[in-house]
Amino acid sequence: MELKPEDIKGNFDMLIRGINKYVTGERKEQFVDFYNKFDERIALLPASHKKSYHNCFPGGYVDHVLRVIKASFKVHQVWVEMGMVETYTVEELFVSALNHDLGKIGSVEETSVHPSQDEWRKKNLGEMYTFNTSIGFMTVPDRSLFLLQEAGIQVTTNEYVAIKTHDGLYDKANESYLKGFMNETKPRTSLPFVLHQADLMAARVEWERDWLHTFGSKEIKTKTKITKQDRVNASLTQISAVNNSLMDLVKGL
Repeated sequence: MELKPEDIKGNFDMLIRGINKYVTGERKEQFVDFYNKFDERIALLPASHKKSYHNCFPGGYVDHVLRVIKASFKVHQVWVEMGMVETYTVEELFVSALNHDLGKIGSVEETSVHPSQDEWRKKNLGEMYTFNTSIGFMTVPDRSLFLLQEAGIQVTTNEYVAIKTHDGLYDKANESYLKGFMNETKPRTSLPFVLHQADLMAARVEWERDWLHTFGSKEIKTKTKITKQDRVNASLTQISAVNNSLMDLVKGL
């Protein structure tokens, strides 16, 4: 996928509008200043360095972040409808989603990746970007939190844990936070789970869009053109069937 320059700018502007809408107090100005300071770097950053991952193109990072924010609000609503006790604020939800991958931008001084000049690796491995090895190693969540504290932007306990554990149990480092077997060691809020599900959903949708429906199996590469509306109609039919089955089950409870 490729984004037009106007789309890249529009996406970045949308991030700033989101900050102005959902962040309050001193942090609002701090976040706006931070994102504007690194506007070009953030706006042009890919979400990943390799085509087989997700959003490996200029502007892919912000496109992903916006999708995670949108998904976070939707997943939050599902959890509320299912009876979740609301132990975090809308601002905490937004700030966590906004900054969950912030560490991908690199350090204050240098960007994390550069466009690859290795034609063989681009063609055969799909590595369109190369990592900037002059930056010391940090995990993405740790660097995200480090950048925020370096900028003097305070985060709440809920935001800290959500950002740190947004990769869920895919990252073994999160087991001590998410795999507690005693009440005292379990998260006191569902925010980490909401954010993780939103991030997982966004990354999966981006991969399906950029790979599955473009370079996937022969079944997908049919000569008959399948429109977006065709896929929507098929999905609605499946959802309707599932919902009817669920309603029958619920009535029997």
